[in-house]
Amino acid sequence: MGGQGITPDSDGLDAFTAVTDEPIRLRGVQKARLESGRQRLALVIVAFALCFASLAGRLTQLALFGTNDTQRFAVRENLAGPRADIMDRNGQILATDLRVPSAYANPKEIWSVDETVEKLHSVLPDLDVATLKARLTADKQFVWIKRDLTPKEQDDIHNLGLPGISFENEERRFYLQSRSVAHVLGFVDTENHGLAGLERVMDQRLMDTKQGPLTLSIDLRVQHAMRDELAKSMANFSCKGAAGLVMDVETGELVAMVSLPDFDSNDPGSASPDARFNRTTLGVYEMGSTFKTFTVAMALDSGKVTLGSGYDASKPIHIGGYTISDYHAENRWLTVPEIFQHSSNIGSAKMALDVGVSAHRAFLSKLGLLSRPKIEVAEVGAPLVPHPWSEISTMTIAFGHGMAVSPVQLAKAAGAMANGGWLIEPTLIKRDGPAPRERVISDKTSKIMRELLREVVTEGTGKLANAEGYDIGGKTGTAEKSERHGYDKHALLSSFLAIFPAQAPRYLVIVILDEPHGTKATYGFATAGWTAAPTAARVIERAAPILQVNPRWDGTPTQIAAKG
Repeated sequence: MGGQGITPDSDGLDAFTAVTDEPIRLRGVQKARLESGRQRLALVIVAFALCFASLAGRLTQLALFGTNDTQRFAVRENLAGPRADIMDRNGQILATDLRVPSAYANPKEIWSVDETVEKLHSVLPDLDVATLKARLTADKQFVWIKRDLTPKEQDDIHNLGLPGISFENEERRFYLQSRSVAHVLGFVDTENHGLAGLERVMDQRLMDTKQGPLTLSIDLRVQHAMRDELAKSMANFSCKGAAGLVMDVETGELVAMVSLPDFDSNDPGSASPDARFNRTTLGVYEMGSTFKTFTVAMALDSGKVTLGSGYDASKPIHIGGYTISDYHAENRWLTVPEIFQHSSNIGSAKMALDVGVSAHRAFLSKLGLLSRPKIEVAEVGAPLVPHPWSEISTMTIAFGHGMAVSPVQLAKAAGAMANGGWLIEPTLIKRDGPAPRERVISDKTSKIMRELLREVVTEGTGKLANAEGYDIGGKTGTAEKSERHGYDKHALLSSFLAIFPAQAPRYLVIVILDEPHGTKATYGFATAGWTAAPTAARVIERAAPILQVNPRWDGTPTQIAAKG
């Protein structure tokens, strides 16, 4: 064994050394690597933290202050702002805002215009391809693709996965009663700014949502009744159009205002000019014999005429190449009440001349009939007044010819005849306090006019307006429509002015039928007594219970049956 062998001790020592030195070196390396890994992990964590902090800061900036890049700025500049709700007097919502999606594009981010156009057109077939392609090739960072998307349209576009196409939610105006109050409300543009009707006049108020909803004087239930009855009469008498309103004579509040034909406020672009034309405020008409209400009131209030006064209506008046005659000729001497009851043009003309030309003009001016009325819609017509105002002007205007006014002007002036002599400006906004008023005739004269208006319905030309259970006063008006070379005898404007209850009026009703045609039931007559008067009666029969006007009750079987 000698020196060549390895003693057990040395062999054991060498073996021990080989086994124990290597693990020591490995543990040192692993420790160094672990430390290095920890450092790298720390750096990664820090990097992610910085990224998330930056992202969070950016999101916070966007949420609080918006964006500064051109594309996003352009989007926000084009977004429609919110508007306050519009409600009827009972809290029924007429107009409100909803958030709807719209699609837009950044042309600079689009990879393939042709592919993008093709795919967008596949899901939005109503888009014009040429127009869309022009938009997507424009040197801009923002163009609209389509606004007011349906949920399905938004999903279809999103699923295309097209670069450069995004969505924004916009405020959009919706009209829950799209036709019933179309001429009252009007409509807005794509940026939610008022373009017509009350939306335009009250634009700033409606954009200030902090003030809350705007409450109108309109009672939607009465509005429906008026619109329904006008539509029935239009169909029955083959009318060109119709207009009607109901006004509180104590406050001037319009609880109904309808013009037919009407349009869908949610889609005004599809409406014809005639449908958008507001016959109650923009249209001005020669109102015919309803003007005799003002002639008689003026004459009585002046003191120059009394109820006992009378005029010779046995022969027509010939003046300045014109002939003034009576449609319902009595051919005799008529008292003032008879002139009004039988609607005598001859008697009215002579009565106005007794008051005087200048006094007549001044009286109508005091009633607001010579100036544009103030009402909260954009479409307001100015009256057509003769210049110069001559003797013949006074004679013809006395019975409603030679001067044209709007129905809302007629309502304003007629309200003063019924409410004790106070002129009150009509309004579409619900009034919380007393209305500003101005005395234009005495209370005594107003009381007489109420009695005369009642007699027209009970004994005169307005008998068909005698609604069941209600004491109605009123005045018929039938005027031939003026044309370029005179008057068209076959084109009539038939109107009826009503007040109820007649003894203590609270409401005034005006019904106007544009070019009605007689029927078998009216014996071929298209005059107001046969057309407009019964229409007004049906409106009152439906509106009075809604407005809590109690019917007259005398216990007759007819009334008991009517009340069930």
